[in-house]
Amino acid sequence: MKDKIYIFDTTLRDGEQAPGAAMGIQDKLQVAHQLEALKIDIIEAGFPVSSQAQFEATEMISRELNYPTIAGLARASKSDIDKAGEALKAANRKRIHTFIATSPIHMEYKLGKTPDEVLKMAVEAVSHAKTAADEVEFSPEDGCRSDMDFLVEIVQAVIEAGATTVNIPDTVGYVLPEEYGKIIATLRERVPNIDNAVLSTHCHNDLGMAAANSLAGVKNGARQVECTINGIGERAGNAAMEEIVLAVKTRSDFFEGIETDIKTTEIAKASKLVSRLTGFAVAPNKAIVGSNAFAHESGIHVHGILKNRETYEIMTPETIGLEGNRMVLGRHSGKAGFKKRCEEMGYKLSEDELKTAFDKFCQLADKKKEVFDEDIAAIISDDIRKEEQIFKLDHLQVASGSSSSTIPTASVRIIHEGKSLVAAAHGDGPVDAAYQAVRMATEISPELESYSIRAVTGGKDALGEATVEILDDSGKRIIGRGASTDIIEASAKAYVDAINRLVRRQKITEMKESSI
Repeated sequence: MKDKIYIFDTTLRDGEQAPGAAMGIQDKLQVAHQLEALKIDIIEAGFPVSSQAQFEATEMISRELNYPTIAGLARASKSDIDKAGEALKAANRKRIHTFIATSPIHMEYKLGKTPDEVLKMAVEAVSHAKTAADEVEFSPEDGCRSDMDFLVEIVQAVIEAGATTVNIPDTVGYVLPEEYGKIIATLRERVPNIDNAVLSTHCHNDLGMAAANSLAGVKNGARQVECTINGIGERAGNAAMEEIVLAVKTRSDFFEGIETDIKTTEIAKASKLVSRLTGFAVAPNKAIVGSNAFAHESGIHVHGILKNRETYEIMTPETIGLEGNRMVLGRHSGKAGFKKRCEEMGYKLSEDELKTAFDKFCQLADKKKEVFDEDIAAIISDDIRKEEQIFKLDHLQVASGSSSSTIPTASVRIIHEGKSLVAAAHGDGPVDAAYQAVRMATEISPELESYSIRAVTGGKDALGEATVEILDDSGKRIIGRGASTDIIEASAKAYVDAINRLVRRQKITEMKESSI
């Protein structure tokens, strides 16, 4: 009988803590559904006590998903745990993940508490969490820099209190694989009740060791791995889910008798979705999901591949779903064919959503010869499954040129509460002019932190996707996205999307303050 590794995905919690990676509630729900399609075992949906949006996202994911266990993060405090329990109430399987720092530097300078006080708080937190969830996970934050004797003591105590999973975080990405493996092995050797809980890894990538450390933990007895799609997360990120899963699968000779339940053919789709929704581009040389991961240019390599793919490929693109499911649609494709393709891509659209998506598809098909899966994904994520549009870009006209006497100008018409807001402006370029016009029409002028544009598909008629980051009054980043075959239109749609998200966030904050 094979030994299963449970995959705990924290893209929606730890991954979202990466600066600029914040996702809206609908974005999180879309990612959660894709994680379910991947057959992720546990999804950490959020940190419910930290904000109303985090609470609502966790609550909605708990209500809509069926297969995974849904986890909510909570500090070692009763109020945090109660809030997490409330958010998880609708989940089929619920887990509260509670934590407290255990390293000397964290206990002294961050908590201002003694080891005995920390031990007492950990046990009380786990005991209380048992009353609110089916499963309880405990993490000794900065565990890899903790005193081993104290780590053994606290792990034993929380298991006695009812912890079903004990996670050992390399919170600052400090240790090396041999050291991390030794920590897991020591806990298995010295904690007398260790078999009553699942040991878990949670490794950060500050020294580029997150995947290697996680796999060293697996080799030494850990049976849960915490990770994120594309490895996103705080600072240098987390262990990348796709790297862990494919390492175990590809090197089954080394990880003998060990497997995951992950549906690997959904990996490429998940990677692209998270990249698009966070605005974080995947590096071309990124393992598994980078655009160059299965590309070959060297003559020697190409010759070898043509003779036998295994000469230079240790896994195939099909393994992660890159080929075999791609279908080109055009202007003459019918609604039934479009619906079937959406279903094959994992989208379950209502009749209204399908009608809107098909109309957008037809408009796009009139502009370009071939519509690819990536185009359809962009249509659904950017035009269909958006939260309510407070401001809607109804018309855009831009004039610019290469002559030094030509001043780039733009005019916009924006619909707001049934009224048309019209403005015209000039700028340093067509995009700047469009943004100036949007600011004038909406009377909202957020600071633009960053702007990027990329081609969703290849060719001269490629769909362009723009991503912008703006700052709210507190300095928090808000991401907006827009897609169009016209890159100026895509840029304007992205800016309006960011403003919509800004206004929604302000409304939530005002409602929260008024209820206090």
